[in-house]
Amino acid sequence: MLIAGFPAGAWGTNCYLVAPAAGEECVIIDPGHQAADGVAEAVAKHRLKPVAVVLTHGHIDHVASVVPVCGAHDVPAWIHPADRYMMSDPEKALGRAFGAQLMGELTVGEPSDVHELTDGSVLNLAGLELTVSHAPGHTKGSVTFGLPDAGDVPPVFFSGDLLFAGSIGRTDLPGGDHAEMIESLARVCLPLDDSTVVLSGHGPQTTIGRERATNPYLREVAAGRGSSDAPRRGM
Repeated sequence: MLIAGFPAGAWGTNCYLVAPAAGEECVIIDPGHQAADGVAEAVAKHRLKPVAVVLTHGHIDHVASVVPVCGAHDVPAWIHPADRYMMSDPEKALGRAFGAQLMGELTVGEPSDVHELTDGSVLNLAGLELTVSHAPGHTKGSVTFGLPDAGDVPPVFFSGDLLFAGSIGRTDLPGGDHAEMIESLARVCLPLDDSTVVLSGHGPQTTIGRERATNPYLREVAAGRGSSDAPRRGM
C-alpha cells in the first residue's frame, strides 16, 4: 500500500493520497488550504490516478482545495451531509470572527459532483475498502476512515480531527460538542486494535496502542471519565 501525506497551508492540515501501490488509482483525503500543488506533485511523483476526494469533515482547513483538486482530475468529493454546507459557507462553520479572516483569500463552493457519506458504509474506491464511521464532536458531520490490514501492513485509521497524537479535536467551534466527542472516542477509537496506525488531520502519526497508554483524553474515556483539560488541537 502507498500512503503519501503532507501538511498543507496555514494550519498544517495533513492531506493524504492513498493507493494500493505506485502507478495505480488513488483516493485523496482532505485537500485543505493550499493543498492543490502538493496533490499535483504527489500524483506526478507516484504516477497516480485520482478517482475520488474524501473528507473527514467540512472545516475550511480540510476542504479549501476540494474544488480545484476535483476539477483538475474530474473526480467526485464525498462528505457527510451534516458538514456539506461548510464547503460553501465556511464563515457559518467557524463563527463570524474567525471566518471573516479567510473570506478575502479563499474561493469557496462545492465541486460539481458531491456524494454523501453514511455511518458504517464501505467505500470501494481505487481498489481500497474505506470503512466510514460517523464521529461527531469536532463537527456534527465528522467522520473517520478505516483501512483493514493488508498482509504485512497493519490497519490504518484516518482520524481527521477526532484523535491526534497526544490530544483530541477542539469542541468550541460551531457544531462542536464535548459529550459527542467523548462518545465518538469511546465508540470509534477504543475498539480498534493497538497496532492500528493513526493518521490524523494535524501532527505526526501514532498508533491506537500508544494513544490508549499515553493520551490523557483517551485514557480518561477508557476509564469512563473523559474530562481532561489538557490542550486540544485542530482548527
